[in-house]
Amino acid sequence: MRRISRTLITAAVVGGVIAGTAGWASGNTQEAVTGAPAGTGAWRAAGLPDPERMGPAEVARFFAGLSPVRQRELARTHPTVVGNLDGAPLELRYEANARSVHGEFGGARVLAHDPRGRGLVALVYGDLARAEHVAVIVPGSDVDADHVKPLADMAAELRRATGGRTAVVAWAGYTTPVGVGLDAATGRLAEAGAGRLTRFVDGLTAVGAAEPSVFCHSYGSVVCGLAAHQLKAKDLVVFGSPGMRAENVSELGTSARVWAAKDPTDWIDRVPNVEFAGLGHGVDPTDPDFGARRIAAEDAAGHGGYFAPGTSSLRAFARIAEGDVR
Repeated sequence: MRRISRTLITAAVVGGVIAGTAGWASGNTQEAVTGAPAGTGAWRAAGLPDPERMGPAEVARFFAGLSPVRQRELARTHPTVVGNLDGAPLELRYEANARSVHGEFGGARVLAHDPRGRGLVALVYGDLARAEHVAVIVPGSDVDADHVKPLADMAAELRRATGGRTAVVAWAGYTTPVGVGLDAATGRLAEAGAGRLTRFVDGLTAVGAAEPSVFCHSYGSVVCGLAAHQLKAKDLVVFGSPGMRAENVSELGTSARVWAAKDPTDWIDRVPNVEFAGLGHGVDPTDPDFGARRIAAEDAAGHGGYFAPGTSSLRAFARIAEGDVR
């Protein structure tokens, strides 16, 4: 009987995830992009230090020991490495990535651009080096370098809502699920993404950027939950979340303030909040027993409406990003 019950729970998780999307078909299984940036072979062959053996703080020290002329030379000759090295000087990364994206992302500055897989990218709105407040937005499914507009729109709306005072990063820096199926129901891609997110934020710290508030949408909240114990963030804000792979805030192991929002029309509410045999992501972060601070989101619409102008959720997000809440 116990085995039958577990089988039924597992089936409910998978069926609930897919049915809860109002008919989306499950997507293809994705392979997570991991390891050193593209072009690392040529970088190593030139006698330069192995990126996989350096943390962001070590990267920062390496570049600090180079002359500006030598830094720019490396950006020209190894743009895909320099442009993706967390801890490298911000302006140098922008310069390196500009060589490969050719203005593809409009007015955003490109802090990371990895062409592997479906493509990874980090877009910056504002001045990361000087902003008193920084926000990083982590997306859910179906976002990559070629499908980054919904995430970029979130970043632009948050920056506008703060009056342009907060620098916002649209971080499509991990391999997201495609559609809603087994990839979205498991933590495999989120585990790889958590490591990349932690390193990215460590890179911001290494170059002196302000400690960020991290906003995590949908499957991105699974990434943030798995990264939480190592993530240098002042706030973790999850919205439209299927769970954070933790029973409560204490299990996240973070000193950050944890916030949660879910609007009543979000289909994520129909996804079972269970975790069994690697499927599902656990407790709903908006459940009072989880212990997160609740954000009003009654006037947001659907799964992607949390950053819509004029909504309670966007106003709350802006206050959090600017440190106007306790």
